[in-house]
Amino acid sequence: MPPVTAFQAAYIGIEVLIALVSVPGNVLVIWAVRVNQALRDATFYFIRLAGEGPAAVGSLVPDMASLDHVGNRTPFLNAKDKHSPLPGPWRGGPFWGRGWGASGGLTLCPPSQVQDGGDAPEGRVAIAGCWILSLVVGLTPMFGWNNLGAVQRAWAANGSAGEPVIKCEFEKVISMEYMVYFNFFVWVLPPLLLMALVYLEVFYLIRRQLSKKVSASAGDPHKYYGKELKIAKSLALILLLFALSWLPLHILNCITLFCPSCQKPSLLTYIAIFLTHGNSAMNPIVYAFRIHKFRVTFLKIWNDHFRCQPAPPADKDPPEERPDD
Repeated sequence: MPPVTAFQAAYIGIEVLIALVSVPGNVLVIWAVRVNQALRDATFYFIRLAGEGPAAVGSLVPDMASLDHVGNRTPFLNAKDKHSPLPGPWRGGPFWGRGWGASGGLTLCPPSQVQDGGDAPEGRVAIAGCWILSLVVGLTPMFGWNNLGAVQRAWAANGSAGEPVIKCEFEKVISMEYMVYFNFFVWVLPPLLLMALVYLEVFYLIRRQLSKKVSASAGDPHKYYGKELKIAKSLALILLLFALSWLPLHILNCITLFCPSCQKPSLLTYIAIFLTHGNSAMNPIVYAFRIHKFRVTFLKIWNDHFRCQPAPPADKDPPEERPDD
């Protein structure tokens, strides 16, 4: 193995730091939804789904960074097995789950119809379906859509025999046609546009409900829709962060595929990679600062399990807030 340069060490260090923030943060999100009864509705169950992928894959990021940038040489099939699972799981299931949860659990149904959405058979089937879909997307390169053919031709042209040995890098293993046509044009861009339309509809419906003049009563929906507006704003912020984090790398992939002679600045590529990995660490921070139930539950978990100071019950609704907050 060649010696690690200072730049490679810094790159791996940043990836390790991202993983150290992403994994505990998303585990905390999953934990909060599990322990707080107030988070047991469809919206929050799909938020939990949005944290499972980053929590699972975040622990692999430092190892993948080492493989990609230290310069290990390995047989192509070994490199394929290491890189193929990565494109799908951390964004396929979470990405669909986020949009599905927002569209199904916010304003389109009354509160009584969305409670315990994740415990219902439909909720379990939806979550399982999202994960199966993301695994199929991610594992597609293992079943043939990769650069093996091109690598074998180049290997034979050099007069080499046996199994091709390559530098274990993502772009040497994963086909750009797969990344652009299948991954980006099918599984990222259309859902992104669809969810943008869903959020516009959600905001329209909430604003319409809040504009209605209703008498104050136990069944007054004004308080409910005011809270849902805040949740919708938080999820829309997460969607925006997702787009800002992932689109630069996908745009660079498009440049690589459609303009092979174009030079991409290495610094720009590394920044785009850091943005995609760092996106996994952003969501728990947004939940903590934007959604009161998560913030209270995070503090309760911290006090109960790490400071040994029991906190008040976390499933108590916060004081009523103005819809404009």
